[in-house]
Amino acid sequence: MKIAVLGKGKTGKKVIEQLGHEHDHSVFHSSNPPTLENLKGHDVIISFLPGEPFLSYIDILIDSKIPVVTGSTGFDWPKEIDQKLKENKTPWIRAHNFSLGMNLVHEMIKVMAKADKLFKAPKFKIHEVHHIMKVDAPSGTAISWQDWSEHECQITSARTGDVVGDHKLTIETETEDIIVQHQAKDRGIFAAGALWSAKKIIDNEVPAGLNNFSDLAIKELL
Repeated sequence: MKIAVLGKGKTGKKVIEQLGHEHDHSVFHSSNPPTLENLKGHDVIISFLPGEPFLSYIDILIDSKIPVVTGSTGFDWPKEIDQKLKENKTPWIRAHNFSLGMNLVHEMIKVMAKADKLFKAPKFKIHEVHHIMKVDAPSGTAISWQDWSEHECQITSARTGDVVGDHKLTIETETEDIIVQHQAKDRGIFAAGALWSAKKIIDNEVPAGLNNFSDLAIKELL
């Protein structure tokens, strides 16, 4: 497969490294922006661009009718995009976090969501830590964790050093604390998850429309 990589930031570089010389790929960025013409011939587009640049290209990406795997965050998705992709018969996969291990955490949190069946008034708290260059806070992953927990969570954030990503959910009760934590050690895990998603698309395992990475990965656990 031939892959178009949008962005060569910290995670984009990891995608490029993992593609290496074994996979045909092109890299697009501010000095070499994607166009309908230079995207022709690519099988999948992988984007880890920041939100605003990604949004500026989104019409071109839709019109290209090339499947997209995107970890771009910090923006609101256009409401009509899912319908447009279905009309184009084009699958896209999005995620706040492309860690395959995060899907194990998803299943754990689904169980933890039932805490109020065992405890009186449990308190749900999420703390997330990222590198100082991350703009959005709380992180998209923290917001997803809150959704998975089916509870209102007290979310706190910290930005320090070059932390790849550290998320911790604590359920506090009168007698005990229950904690689940995910620590990303290397940005390569996000690149690996994106490439895993791209292969799913190539293997025709992804329906047209805007798909969530977590929904696809969880199917592997069932």
